[in-house]
Amino acid sequence: MNRKALYIRHKAQPGKRDEVKRIWEKYARAYIDNADGQIAYVYGFDDNDPDAIVAYQLYTGEAGSDDFVNQPWFKDYEEETAALLAGPSEFRTITPQWIKGDAA
Repeated sequence: MNRKALYIRHKAQPGKRDEVKRIWEKYARAYIDNADGQIAYVYGFDDNDPDAIVAYQLYTGEAGSDDFVNQPWFKDYEEETAALLAGPSEFRTITPQWIKGDAA
């Protein structure tokens, strides 16, 4: 299995989670819709924390996660969300060992 995944957890300032989402939609959503090598992308709100955002990305290989953060819009996205976040985001790379429905 040649897959890589990326888990990201953002902690927004109190009451700013929807604003962070709007900026994500402005910069990332169109790219994600057309990203080659990206099998799945989940952007969601943590049900147990009203200020947390979780994103999970699944790629066909290791290069995909690097490609995401190297997009020309990514620095603008980071700059616009920086003041809305309570602190540094948590980034974790994952090597999947099993994926439902994956024949590879």
